[in-house]
Amino acid sequence: MSRSNPDVSQRTNSSAGFSPELLIHLNRSQRVVREQLAQQLRAMIRDGRLPAGARLPPTRVMARDLDVARSVVVDAYQQLIADGYLSARQGSGTRVLPVSSDRPAVDSRSAEVTSAIGLFAGLPDPALFPRAEWLRHYRTALQALPDGRLGYPGPAGVQELRDALADYLSRVRGVAAAPENILVCSGITQAITLICRALHARGVRTIAMEDPGFGLHRQAIINAGLNVTGVPVDDDGLHVNALDNLDVGALLTAPAHSYPTGAVLSTPRRTALLRWARQRNMVIIEDDYDAEFRYDSAPLGALQGLAPEHVVYTGCVSKTLTPALRLGWMVLPRWLTGAVVHQKLLDDTGTSVLEQRALARFIETGGLTRHLRRVRPIYRHRRDAAVQATATALPGAAVKGIDAGLHLYVELPQWCDEADLLTAARERGIVIEGASWHFHSPAVAPPALIIGYGSTTEATVGDALTRLGEVYGSARAGSV
Repeated sequence: MSRSNPDVSQRTNSSAGFSPELLIHLNRSQRVVREQLAQQLRAMIRDGRLPAGARLPPTRVMARDLDVARSVVVDAYQQLIADGYLSARQGSGTRVLPVSSDRPAVDSRSAEVTSAIGLFAGLPDPALFPRAEWLRHYRTALQALPDGRLGYPGPAGVQELRDALADYLSRVRGVAAAPENILVCSGITQAITLICRALHARGVRTIAMEDPGFGLHRQAIINAGLNVTGVPVDDDGLHVNALDNLDVGALLTAPAHSYPTGAVLSTPRRTALLRWARQRNMVIIEDDYDAEFRYDSAPLGALQGLAPEHVVYTGCVSKTLTPALRLGWMVLPRWLTGAVVHQKLLDDTGTSVLEQRALARFIETGGLTRHLRRVRPIYRHRRDAAVQATATALPGAAVKGIDAGLHLYVELPQWCDEADLLTAARERGIVIEGASWHFHSPAVAPPALIIGYGSTTEATVGDALTRLGEVYGSARAGSV
């Protein structure tokens, strides 16, 4: 067979114990061959041509028959494993998993929930955590640690991690980061708490925050003794002109991907926001919680790089790796660094040294970059599947915030009662988050859902949204 032919149809050879021959059509002149292979295998599983339990050819056999590199087949298999279509076990090969097809209509009053499905927003897939590589770095970090450093950690963080973060954040996010102005903490929520306590000590009493904005962060600000004033958000991000009339001492914002709406702060508003901060001598707390996951456009640089003395940059590994690590960071203005480090000392004296050193090695050796390169296509594919399934299940709803992150923001029609829909969904085994809690006035918030797709498989998301669509359809019929 000539490789010059861009349109190639082939059958994989059947081997003993493997599934029947597979007709694979690859167009080598178009998009990535791996994606074509994954899509065709996925379609065969969905329509039953590859039934549950069928064993796929080994990657070497498939690669040889399709005349492609083995890595192409390995990547396609891994994507389908991550999406819940295949399983791979030592000694039993790669097999097809049971996948839900279009579900028949079911009377929700008599349906029995056999298992709950949680579409939790903002969570990465725990199955994608690079356990083996992390274990190597953790073991090395522990073995190389001198006995004298097995004491209390310093409140600012270990030097190795601050050096690694300074290099990584400046290259990847455009942050003006010097190691001496970086503080390692236990996630962005702790970062906001420490910053708020330091600002409170300097006389700040009120902080502005996006409305809607992450509800837990609003509670953290209040718990630190400060008041919160909401600033409206639309499709272009924060309404910067609304800040002129507010008596506040700081602003919390997520300009790269506002939570939960997913809005990105537009370029004119970014410029206006930085002008406001300089003219009013204000502090902006930049929540950069998931900027590494951008699918349809080039990533925007962090605000902090344009005004490092007015912006506190915060980030974490909760979305990129796992929230189980509890590792985050701040890049602070020089004038605020000492005060926040003092608050960290009072809070817990410092973050675990071993995890910090392991993360430093993971970043320095390129592990984080490789991990992100591996998982971005997986999450993008799940995003596409979730958008399509939502459009089918929730006609009349508007999906927003899909360019980045690990969740969809779904605006429901006005006839739909958010609380009633969530209750009915739970009765059908669907645990999903409503958006009203993230508004400063939940009682008058428009009905909306936050659908997470990162921590589960494509097949599970499809099943959950099919069930949700049945509930939604019943509610719509009752509203007529």
